[in-house]
Amino acid sequence: MTRLRKAMSTVTVCMAMSICLLTLGASRASADTFDSTLNLGNTAISGFSGPYGELSINLTNSTTATLTFTSDTVGGNIYLFGDGGSVAVNVNAGSWILTNITGSNSGTGFSAPIFTDGGSGNEDGFGTFNQIINNFDGFTHTVDTLSFTLTNTSGTWASAADVLLANADGNDAAAHIFVTSAPADASNGALATGFAAEGPTTVTTPEPSSLSLLALGLLGAFCLLRLKLRV
Repeated sequence: MTRLRKAMSTVTVCMAMSICLLTLGASRASADTFDSTLNLGNTAISGFSGPYGELSINLTNSTTATLTFTSDTVGGNIYLFGDGGSVAVNVNAGSWILTNITGSNSGTGFSAPIFTDGGSGNEDGFGTFNQIINNFDGFTHTVDTLSFTLTNTSGTWASAADVLLANADGNDAAAHIFVTSAPADASNGALATGFAAEGPTTVTTPEPSSLSLLALGLLGAFCLLRLKLRV
């Protein structure tokens, strides 16, 4: 009887620990993100090696996503976003609301950006996109990070990877690139300007989920071992 009670106690403890691990994993894995790289430059910047920038899509719920473009620094140059068609995406929705456009430049001497909704338009070499964001003027207003929120008003998105859709030219994101020496300094001016779009993309799988499954497997093996030793 004593061995049976000890065995039941071990099972109870293991079940409680398993529930805790699953709850922790579920809460941490709730964020759904999709990352891609702007690694295809048009002829105007083809002399400068990519990647030129990163795009991260964070789906906070089935109708709301925050998209963030971040500049890359390669070979001593940083690729800033600016002017007309600063960034562009092809939204996978019939209608949406654009809000919370923000951006900044961590370099020296740059003026504050003034963003506007550019509607639909073309990014040179990469086709037409249904949502463009413009920035005022040229190089001195460029940014190295640009973020905005999309709210789907015509349906829902199943995942972060579902927020954007390839346009007729096979691209779903692009940016107007200003090449300058790193670290960025407004007094240096731009070495070249052009456009870049994304190449192959990858889905970011929340790591806590994988860790929880591993932990559960180890916990199960531990519990079985304890039961064999007690019975």
